[in-house]
Amino acid sequence: MAIIKGIADTLDTEVARFSQAPLRQPVLMNSIPKGGTHLLRNILRMFVPVDQHHARDFIQIPNMHEHLDALDPSAPKLAMAHLLFDDQSVANVRYARHIVLVRDPYDWVIARARFHVSDAFEQPNLQHLKIPGLFSSDVLLNMMIFGIHQKVPALTDIYTHNAVAWLGTGVHLVRYEDAVQAVQNLESAESEAFFASLLDAAGIDRPDDWRERVAVGADRKRSRTARENLVLPQGLQLPDTLPETQRRLIDVHVPGLRALLGYD
Repeated sequence: MAIIKGIADTLDTEVARFSQAPLRQPVLMNSIPKGGTHLLRNILRMFVPVDQHHARDFIQIPNMHEHLDALDPSAPKLAMAHLLFDDQSVANVRYARHIVLVRDPYDWVIARARFHVSDAFEQPNLQHLKIPGLFSSDVLLNMMIFGIHQKVPALTDIYTHNAVAWLGTGVHLVRYEDAVQAVQNLESAESEAFFASLLDAAGIDRPDDWRERVAVGADRKRSRTARENLVLPQGLQLPDTLPETQRRLIDVHVPGLRALLGYD
């Protein structure tokens, strides 16, 4: 079982500073793990009363039975998930407004590698990945693409079951890169259109102070998994952009995936 550590979450205090309208339907923000989840999660929290935040855990297949209250239409909540597509998942989320967050696989591989070897992630059978000098950055990137037998799922499995299989079922697809661009250009028409669409998908009426709320929620200092808040093993340097060889490996491993998600 993995243990996720990091800085304490203090965003609820900021949420309480703003006037909040209660949710009328459950909202499920479902994402690719390491797909920018905390950015979108913290932004959406700024528009929902704290008592409607389902904060116990991320909903996943193994623990879904413990979190059915988060999807109860009679008591709407804002919940986060890394939820695979299957018959039980579909049945349980049928009353929720469903947002699916993805990230460009080229960048996701680097983010995933960084998180797995960081101080914020502990999993007993993966601790050896953090041993300085044992694995090069290229080896770690390949592990994130192809997986590690019985320890880490391959890229194709995660993207297929966490995102692709949900497409065409009424979900609202969000690309992490579009969210980042919108956050960085809050005064632009494109940003206004992005957040109007996002909030509409969540069933949230956009307040006049939406820009201020987004700016607070998007503050990277509040994200426990933001790149600058992670400590890596001594001497390990991961690239800022994915090397050409690994790009080609992804294209062979999951041909057509980036185009399907709007990245190519």
